[in-house]
Amino acid sequence: MSLTVVGSVAFDALETPFGKREKVLGGAATHFGLSASFFTEVNAVGVVGGDFGEAEWDVFRRHHINTDDIEVVADGKTFFWSGRYDYDMNTAHTLDTQLNVFETFDPKLSERSRNAKLLFLANILPSLQLQVRQQCGNAGFVAMDTMNFWISSMKDAVIDTIKAVDCVIINDAEARQLTDEPNIHKAARALMDLGLRAVVIKRGEYGATLFTKNGYFAAPAYPLESVFDPTGAGDTFAGGFMGYLASHDSITDDVLRRACIYGSVMASFNVERFGTERVDALDYSEINQRFRDFKSMTHFDDIPFERVRAV
Repeated sequence: MSLTVVGSVAFDALETPFGKREKVLGGAATHFGLSASFFTEVNAVGVVGGDFGEAEWDVFRRHHINTDDIEVVADGKTFFWSGRYDYDMNTAHTLDTQLNVFETFDPKLSERSRNAKLLFLANILPSLQLQVRQQCGNAGFVAMDTMNFWISSMKDAVIDTIKAVDCVIINDAEARQLTDEPNIHKAARALMDLGLRAVVIKRGEYGATLFTKNGYFAAPAYPLESVFDPTGAGDTFAGGFMGYLASHDSITDDVLRRACIYGSVMASFNVERFGTERVDALDYSEINQRFRDFKSMTHFDDIPFERVRAV
């Protein structure tokens, strides 16, 4: 099944304890689209400036991502973000944000994008997310992301959008902020009460947790000795998650659980190099091997049960 993503396409300047890049390809739609492209056909909807060159377009072409709905403002500049990470890779320190053409982004979806069976609403203005959702009436499963800025400044609009989708994929701090619940489990249940089919809470280096009406599932993060750059890891997770769902005719709890693992697999590759460098160079054998690694790490059915006895 096809999958449409609506979000930012950007340039990033990144600095971590392990290196520095002055200008790399980034943005939520970019990271998501590359990740999802290993599983399904992807339509990307976004906006870039005239400074977006052939080298950047080639990344999308290599992964057969449909870019017909990425608008080009010839006399404008592409969204730019600059950030620094210290040894605590869970926290990004923003050095500069230039919205540029993204400031007036008005998503324009072709018939192909509107008719995709799955839709992901990346982190953009909640009213735009809702507007896009209303255009995609044929979508069988819709997921969204948001951020603390929207939650603090227009919480009601965020909640209205959540009520129109099937799944939210957010981090633990955002879940707490949205629901005013300090406990992640209570926060997830409060979100489920808005009519969702699933809630995925990302927990950085601790993995991700899936909540559904009938179940709970925790996916660990892949144990990496070197994390170069976590920028875009959450969107890469969402791309693997939604891309895997799009490769199935029906979405059950079992499929959602495997999707969480594939999301974690893809995110683990993303952080191994800067920007899109690692995911752009991936091949299927690496993805399949890391999925097997995850299965090995979390499988214990064959271990004999040993009854606990009182000391």
